Amino acid sequence: MRSFPLPIALTARLSPVVVLAAAGWALSSGPLAAPQAAESRTTEKTKTQSASAPSETRAVKTYAAAPAPCDSLAAKSVKSLVPGAKTAGKEIASTDTKLRRTCSWNALKGYEYRWLDVSYEVLKSDEAAEESYQGRLEEKSGGGPVPGLGDAAYSVVNLTTEDKQQTREGTVLARASNALVIVTYNGSDFESKKAPGTEEINKGAIKAAKEAVAALVSAR
Repeated sequence: MRSFPLPIALTARLSPVVVLAAAGWALSSGPLAAPQAAESRTTEKTKTQSASAPSETRAVKTYAAAPAPCDSLAAKSVKSLVPGAKTAGKEIASTDTKLRRTCSWNALKGYEYRWLDVSYEVLKSDEAAEESYQGRLEEKSGGGPVPGLGDAAYSVVNLTTEDKQQTREGTVLARASNALVIVTYNGSDFESKKAPGTEEINKGAIKAAKEAVAALVSAR
């Protein structure tokens, strides 16, 4: 128990009520209560700052939703890459159109067949998109980076043959912040059974990917 200085003790014998009242003030509001009051004020300030300040660990999402994929390419680009296709394209059904959307164009003109898909995937953060991007690269081989496309991009072209019919397919995977853009472009010639050249397919896929990334950025 705290012992009071001598003057207070003398006063206590003369006027108990006054001293008790003074001691109560000292313990609850005066100098003796200062450490507790200061601690309380600090706690309240911390609570206020925590409520108002943004969380440093909260992921910032540059892109909150996938744009309309069928609007990602100019009509002239569709006509050039997929001759005979309807420029409006056809959106593929998705379980979550806010995060994943795909548009497809395909047509047979004469004996020449072309197919083009443009897909968007929006992830929760840049880190999640980068992880997905790297994981997909592990499934691809024989391609190479595409400079100046998004934050990172990769293209690869493969040739397949089924019942003597060749099909050449190019894939471009690009990452822009927390979004992925995937372009698939392939072609066949049903008369010669041959596939279009690697350069044609690769350039076509990259052209579509550049327009798709630009559409993503402009829709932000």
